[in-house]
Amino acid sequence: MNYSTLKKGLVASLVALMGVTSLASAQDATAPSSSAKVFGGRGQYRSWSIGVNAGVTTPIVLLGGRNDFTNWDVNLGYGVSLRKQLGHAFGLEANVMRGKVSGSNKDAAGGVQNGVKDFETKMQYAVDLRGVVNVATVDFLRRENSVNFILSAGYGLVAYQPTTTRADGTKNEQKPINGNDYYKGAYIPVGAGVKFKVSDRVSFNLNYTMNFVDDFNFNGVQSGSSITSNFDKFSYASAGLEFSLGSKSKPNLDWVNPLALMYDELKDPSLRQEVEALKNRVSNVEKSIEDLKKDTDGDGVADQFDKCAGTPAGTKVDGSGCPLPPPPAPVVVTPTAPVFSGWETIQFEFNSSVLKTEAYPVLDKLSSTLRENGGKITAKGYASSEGTAAYNMKLSKDRANSVKTYLVNSGVNASQVTAKGFGEANPIASNDTEEGRIQNRRVETSRN
Repeated sequence: MNYSTLKKGLVASLVALMGVTSLASAQDATAPSSSAKVFGGRGQYRSWSIGVNAGVTTPIVLLGGRNDFTNWDVNLGYGVSLRKQLGHAFGLEANVMRGKVSGSNKDAAGGVQNGVKDFETKMQYAVDLRGVVNVATVDFLRRENSVNFILSAGYGLVAYQPTTTRADGTKNEQKPINGNDYYKGAYIPVGAGVKFKVSDRVSFNLNYTMNFVDDFNFNGVQSGSSITSNFDKFSYASAGLEFSLGSKSKPNLDWVNPLALMYDELKDPSLRQEVEALKNRVSNVEKSIEDLKKDTDGDGVADQFDKCAGTPAGTKVDGSGCPLPPPPAPVVVTPTAPVFSGWETIQFEFNSSVLKTEAYPVLDKLSSTLRENGGKITAKGYASSEGTAAYNMKLSKDRANSVKTYLVNSGVNASQVTAKGFGEANPIASNDTEEGRIQNRRVETSRN
């Protein structure tokens, strides 16, 4: 066993760990609050990352088990990774590594076991796909973590070439019978690690992975029968850096605590104000509907709009509840279009079709114009470019219907308002900036 190399590796890892932990703590103390929403989707985060790592390989694992060699060596390994974070606590990671694994029978009787003194296996590559769980992402105690604990497992393929030294000192470089230089076998990686936040884009990772090879000759030796033979294994302990990819204006999904986001949204005073305002509006609308239904004199015109109360039963009245005069002689009248007002654009929050309180005065003015002058309008809904085209089309229709519902509830005839959704079409500002996307989340009204 190469204890000198192992000691150097452990010391280097501890020094790096202490330094990075200090950086991570400082970063956590000054970390800016995120503007992301709990149910805003992955599009509001950076979710891709790439990593580089290096460490040591050994032909044993922490779980133990029978080994074909009495002594094991520590060798260099290195690799790269690419990860897609699918949620706050789970992602998929592709890994590629290279290196070698070796061991000997120095402590065996005569330094030989199973007719072999030692072995060295070169790995051309070991590539795998793993599911990665961030154990500490959801934390009830901290708003934003600087340390995450990682668990992973997956499935991979390793290409390897074992070389053994026989009892007489000769080398036996083993190759497949098909003429290839390397054997190929499946393996299952199972690992754990710790991730330290250096900055919002960079993390320092310590990982340990046990790799269980679905083959008997990874170390060049098959002891016993095919039934009793040990499946070979090797471990990889590494340290590395991981870099988050994507726009710097978005937070890194690795470090966002959804519980903290939910708490912020529930405690948002502007949200509470909007809810209270909405309750008042609903109460007023309900009262207006009841007033609309009341018709004391039974002439078909509600008291709220009846300018001639107490009309005798059976009297024909006009729209204001007053008796109709005798019909005049036919007069040709050139129709004129009603004068409309209240054409301001109605803005909406991200991923929302709920009317904002500042839209009520504009819609009240438009409602009054439609009720007094008649005419028809179209409410055209639009969305910014986040999300899929199909989702944004539905969101734009919901926004247009919110405007129509408000106008109808305020007394406008439903046939006077047409609601249409246009999705991401016809942006009035660039979707590349948040300021532009805010302007594009809107409803426009136009006369038919």
